[in-house]
Amino acid sequence: MRGTIDKARVLGSPHIGTYVVATDELVLVPKGVEEEFKKKSREVLSVNDVIETTIAGTSLIGIFTIARGKLVVVPDIIKEEEVDWLRSLGIRVEVIEVSNFNALGNVVLHNSRAMLAHPELDKEAEAKIAHILGVDRHSPGTIANIPTVGSAAVVTDRGGLVHPSISDEELRKLSEFFGVEFSLGTVNFGIGFIRSGLVANNYGAIVGDLTTGPEIIRIMKALKVGE
Repeated sequence: MRGTIDKARVLGSPHIGTYVVATDELVLVPKGVEEEFKKKSREVLSVNDVIETTIAGTSLIGIFTIARGKLVVVPDIIKEEEVDWLRSLGIRVEVIEVSNFNALGNVVLHNSRAMLAHPELDKEAEAKIAHILGVDRHSPGTIANIPTVGSAAVVTDRGGLVHPSISDEELRKLSEFFGVEFSLGTVNFGIGFIRSGLVANNYGAIVGDLTTGPEIIRIMKALKVGE
């Protein structure tokens, strides 16, 4: 149901964030994903469109893709037929040339207000991605000295959950930058790389099925799920 949180696996793995990307309007999942996961995506994340696809011939959609609304930003390793497939479904696809930073989902963290990027991401590419996403602020940075900022946190327009090694000062700055309050947490029984085990939008969240009860409570509070 809307405004809830649930556990799941994708292709038998609890590391669901590596395979899935979600917005308030759609969820992209790998081909052959479990029907149960697609059903949970529609119910928990309140979306109508759950779309099976590949990126660069792989199932690693969450690693390669950034998304907002019905827009997806992908690296230029994506295949032409994959672009055509997504566009045939009414999705706006923007292909970015980013040399050795193909894992866009790992190197960019964003909500509708701001975007934080890997400090070594090309400045032109950073600015272009920020413009495509339509965010007001963008900046290079790290989280707890982790340059792959997209892997270390999940943020929506309601709240954020971040790697537990972050300092109090970093936490304050991150909350100020994105315009939402961040909280420390983990997924899948102690993993600090939040994105690997959490898929969320402004309506709900799905976590890897190894995530514990206390972790789920922290996630719900951080992302204001059910409020």
